[in-house]
Amino acid sequence: MVEKNEQTIKYTVSKDKKSVKEILEAVYEALSEKGYDPVNQIVGYILSGDPTYITSHKNARNLIRKIERDELVEELLKSYLSKE
Repeated sequence: MVEKNEQTIKYTVSKDKKSVKEILEAVYEALSEKGYDPVNQIVGYILSGDPTYITSHKNARNLIRKIERDELVEELLKSYLSKE
């Protein structure tokens, strides 16, 4: 018999969680609406980790902070290289 602490626990991600792509699209749109250059602002955030590069309009700042910066880079590279 397997002891409880030796069993593998299965983790399931919530279905209502927005994908990285959806969050990036929402942040991009919010930055555009406020008159910012979305690419420059997102790059600034990724490089520095400073959330003030992202507007709080449409909750964009809180949305982008839900994703680790390395996940953002990973998603951008996958999209750019068209590989999953």
